[in-house]
Amino acid sequence: MQGLLIAEQDMDSRKQIADLLIEAGYNVTVTNSAAGAVEGILKKAAQVVILGSEFDDITAGDLVPLLKQCNRNLTIILVSADDSLPVIRRLRKQGIFYHALKPVNPEDREELCQAVKCAFASLAKEQGWSERSGMNQK
Repeated sequence: MQGLLIAEQDMDSRKQIADLLIEAGYNVTVTNSAAGAVEGILKKAAQVVILGSEFDDITAGDLVPLLKQCNRNLTIILVSADDSLPVIRRLRKQGIFYHALKPVNPEDREELCQAVKCAFASLAKEQGWSERSGMNQK
């Protein structure tokens, strides 16, 4: 089974996103630290990461290249309150798959679910495994 890791320092946001994606049928692991994110990736527990914008003293801009060094095929979806075009462009160059604003309404939550679905579909196409392998079988 392929894994989905939510790495978000804000507990409320982390819980909201986890609940949303568990309800959508995904196998979800959560962490509130950059170290936890790196550990999950090194243990190959996650192929898709939903990454918050900041952890303690490290920003997503600093963390994305580190995560990509751990697993160059990692799919990263950045969730942040920042919609600065220069920042998003820089993060895209560093290898994020998608940038979403923190979900505050049903449309935002649906957008995040669609981004995760697309991430697993993209991985399935590249690696030849079933898109549903990231989901709990119900």
